[in-house]
Amino acid sequence: EPHEREEFDRRLELDHYLHQPVLYGPALRYVAELDGQWVALLAFGVAAFHLKARDRWIGWSPRQRARRLGFVVNNARFLVLPDRGKLPNLASCVLGHALRRLSDDWLEAHGQPVLVVESFVDETRYRGTCYKACGFAAIGATAGFARSTRDFYTEHGRPKQLFVRELHPRGRALLRQARLPEALAPHEASV
Repeated sequence: EPHEREEFDRRLELDHYLHQPVLYGPALRYVAELDGQWVALLAFGVAAFHLKARDRWIGWSPRQRARRLGFVVNNARFLVLPDRGKLPNLASCVLGHALRRLSDDWLEAHGQPVLVVESFVDETRYRGTCYKACGFAAIGATAGFARSTRDFYTEHGRPKQLFVRELHPRGRALLRQARLPEALAPHEASV
């Protein structure tokens, strides 16, 4: 809810090692609750513009990527709050719930369905276990850059593992085919 935004940002800034994300363009934030208490936070934003591993995995052309990148969303932050104690499978449970509603919520909020979701995992800190449990595939390391403005990247020297997952059963194939189905075609950007 809009009135929870300040607390959401404060908790990410305080408890996430990357702190609060700067989300450019469309974004969604989720709060997972258990017994009325916050247990996890998730932030989703626009996909990275250029990712060799993702673009190779999808198999789309540069023109298709330019027109269809809006169908891909990035899980920019995922934080299981440290004061929640140890609850078995909490991370994968929360992530699974968020993914089940992400495309519909994104369509409602931003007028665009989601076919694929991506996320970056710093393997020096985490193994990506909850992502694997939710059907993500590790497809390669990034080059070690971070977005610093809408279309500018700076090198940080810490490559991360890129995880991807189709939210639509044929999301990857749809993104690389010559023409999108009639239901998706209106959402394709014109370049």
